[in-house]
Amino acid sequence: MPRYKLTVAYDGTDFVGWQKQEPPDPDAPAPVAGEEPKRLQLRTVQHVLEQTIRQVVREQVILTGASRTDSGVHANGQVASFMSSPDASKGVGWPAERGTANLVKGINSKLPKDILVHSCEVVADDFNPIGGAVEKEYCYSIVTGQVRPLWDRRYVFHTWYELDATRMQQAAALMVGEHDFQCFAQINHGRKTTVRTIFKCDIETPEDGKFVIRISGSGFLYNMVRIIAGTLMDVGRGKIEPEMVREMIASGDRRLAGATLGPMGLRLEWVRYGE
Repeated sequence: MPRYKLTVAYDGTDFVGWQKQEPPDPDAPAPVAGEEPKRLQLRTVQHVLEQTIRQVVREQVILTGASRTDSGVHANGQVASFMSSPDASKGVGWPAERGTANLVKGINSKLPKDILVHSCEVVADDFNPIGGAVEKEYCYSIVTGQVRPLWDRRYVFHTWYELDATRMQQAAALMVGEHDFQCFAQINHGRKTTVRTIFKCDIETPEDGKFVIRISGSGFLYNMVRIIAGTLMDVGRGKIEPEMVREMIASGDRRLAGATLGPMGLRLEWVRYGE
């Protein structure tokens, strides 16, 4: 019973995030006593990809993803996995001997144009896309200038302010290490602990007014990268000093950090697993 690991890319603009969502249908009649209310199936990456895989392998697989990206957030290296139960007599499932290349081709041929499976491999039965991840990298793109972007507006955040990359890098360096990142987490984040380890936080050299923040860590809190990006933008425009990052982390006060920037500038780059 093989388990398959997929590396997936998607344009998150027209999705309400990665995770499946089935809220009650507000337009449906009230359910009869004892019946479940009618629910809507929102367009999420997990749902669309899972349904497509089911068409290809002809069985009811369950797809699990490494990162629950929010509505409008993109991915270049999301990781997901599912297990197949091949049964030759019923013509269902995907036996390992059929090869992963044909599986990728079959899935991509049926996916909408805003999702693409980069690769697939057979992994151990106990492979866990969430618990097994040891490092993730996100990037956040900010474009500055008096002319707002048109062609790449779905993938960058625009600000009218000019930004200072040197100041931003000074602040970014203070994020590196193990800290309590409560001040960079959305209220009601739902996590037991807000302690996380950041391995790298860099500002790429601006090109044509585009700044790219690259941040990798052991894990991230809800909206953490978007809040860090908003904070670094405030540093870059001179609204706050780089050293203020120390005070933010020490205080745990969300009000001291920057705004939560829009989802369009955020992309999950890759997920790394241990040996």
